[in-house]
Amino acid sequence: MKKNSVLILLFTILAIFTQNTFAQKSNDNKKSSAYQFTDKVRLAATSVKDQYRSGTCWSFSAASFLESEMLRIGKETVDLSEMYVVNLCYKDKAEKYVRLHGSLNFGGGGAFHDLTYVMMNYGLVPEEAYTGLNYGTDKHVHGEFDDVLKSYVKSIIRDDNKEISTAWKRGFDAVVDSYLGKTPEKFTYKGKEYTPKSFAKDYTGLNAEDYIEISSFTHHPFYSKFIIEIPDNWLWDIVYNVPINEMEEIIDNALDNGYTIAWGADVSDPGFSYDRGVAVIPEISIENTAGLEQAKWDKMSQRERIKQIGDSDKPMKEKVITQELRQKNFDNFTTTDDHGMHIIGKAVDQTGAKFYIVKNSWSENGVYNGYFYASRAFVLLQTTDLMVNKNSVPAPILKKLGL
Repeated sequence: MKKNSVLILLFTILAIFTQNTFAQKSNDNKKSSAYQFTDKVRLAATSVKDQYRSGTCWSFSAASFLESEMLRIGKETVDLSEMYVVNLCYKDKAEKYVRLHGSLNFGGGGAFHDLTYVMMNYGLVPEEAYTGLNYGTDKHVHGEFDDVLKSYVKSIIRDDNKEISTAWKRGFDAVVDSYLGKTPEKFTYKGKEYTPKSFAKDYTGLNAEDYIEISSFTHHPFYSKFIIEIPDNWLWDIVYNVPINEMEEIIDNALDNGYTIAWGADVSDPGFSYDRGVAVIPEISIENTAGLEQAKWDKMSQRERIKQIGDSDKPMKEKVITQELRQKNFDNFTTTDDHGMHIIGKAVDQTGAKFYIVKNSWSENGVYNGYFYASRAFVLLQTTDLMVNKNSVPAPILKKLGL
């Protein structure tokens, strides 16, 4: 190789190294330009999974929650099959949909209690025994799958034969199994044979009856239980209703005592910025626009405004969240059952403000490798419901709930 060629190669390598170094610094700055977090409590969790193009966050987050529960009681790390739960829930949901003549939300969505329902009635299986990938892709892509199933049940309730056949349910179950795969009756895991029920009972060490759901709304009395009115609650399961301050107390008490939380929330608010790894509820005002001309500011969308503020070098001032604001947003559909996630810890930013560490199911992307930080205000306002181990709830609150 000639000397000039060697020099050119060395300069090229140096340029690439410099470019990559600056890119890394740029990414770090994007992560920490406004927020610098210090973890205060970070509980054990399994690896971040990827729901990909499927509406099954509820299954991924609830499975992650139960996996952490297993770690909490000293069990080995296990990857529970989310699609085993999806398979069985779709089959039972279809039967209920037909019995109700179509007056039920039908789709890929669900709730945390769907997993404990399956655990109690059918059992659980590990991922290696059932991946749910039987449709020719290596990731979950459910668009066609969901559409086919919805069309199927709609055709049944249309009842062109004037009498529903005895074959429709067998046909539906066969379609589900064609896409996801037939669920196993028996399987071998770590050298031992299990059924789904024996795996749930003997291997996980968990009791489905230990788990309850909590919410905080005023259209039902506090300390009562009610069927939460969200479309994906096809099982019509109940939540326990507490005031907003006690909902926060339950969250903090759980985390401080080693229990994680399955978190149902609305992430459509413009203050949710997954690429920055932060979710906040900004108090938007013209005064804090850092020199922007008012005319220009007024023309911006809310998301653009928050991005401008988010590009600052300090945390944003947030709204004061009240019980009334929570209720208003739920009543006018600003807060909906949007996404299921897993809270695994607490942190503070550089001002000492409280944040929660949230595990997502959108693969290990983002600045925190599949995690993000949600502010206290975001959690108080955007939460639809929580699933917790009832043993993590403060005793005085349990007593008020009659538990």
